[in-house]
Amino acid sequence: MTPRRPLAVRLLRRLLLLLLAWLAVSWLAVLVLRFVPPWTSAVMMERQVGALIHGENDFHLRHRWVPWSEVSPYVPLAMVAGEDQKFPFHHGFDFGSIQNAVDAADDGRRLRGASTISQQTAKNLFLWNGRSFVRKGLEAYFTVLIELTWPKQRILEVYMNIAELGDGIYGVGAASDAFFHVTPAQLSAAQAARLAAVLPSPRRLHADHPSAYVQGRANWIQQQMGQLGGPGYLQSRQPPRDARRR
Repeated sequence: MTPRRPLAVRLLRRLLLLLLAWLAVSWLAVLVLRFVPPWTSAVMMERQVGALIHGENDFHLRHRWVPWSEVSPYVPLAMVAGEDQKFPFHHGFDFGSIQNAVDAADDGRRLRGASTISQQTAKNLFLWNGRSFVRKGLEAYFTVLIELTWPKQRILEVYMNIAELGDGIYGVGAASDAFFHVTPAQLSAAQAARLAAVLPSPRRLHADHPSAYVQGRANWIQQQMGQLGGPGYLQSRQPPRDARRR
């Protein structure tokens, strides 16, 4: 008769198998979504559940997937110019911005965001809002998977289709219709910049009726779009010396 393994060993083995299964399933999900448009995201589902819990009976989530070829080239450029100017060149993490954010916090200044577009895509697609160490760890894990599995264009394509651009308005397809009454392909550089300008707080800021802050930020983003060299910047191989995040 074969002696039974100690309980601790059996539990450890089962936990290891569960971990390996979760790693395989999570990587498979990332691999599939390289080719298949996501029909929703974790953040969208969280918003819908929150609306139900809080009795927001008039809430209506709007989202429509639009492929890269049917979006104005100014849209991804505006998001890169406003959110992550080093996006074409880093591998998911902008360590310089992370260090700057840490230094600012150490000096008692306002905490600055240091998440790249890759990190925001990972969080929006797979995770929930919050600042816990568990969520940040999972965000880093999914960011690595995405960067290893998807080309940069796919990351931007998914990001601009799932980012919240207004209260309950997700992605450039829904936003272009709701705010400007045009197709995503018809968005101008100024309109794309206004969409990117609300990304810090899309439920408080408005692309269609911009405040002085939103318009000022949109003007800055549009200026950066020109300084980066226009849509061709997203195919660049070498970053300009002054490329930065803001």
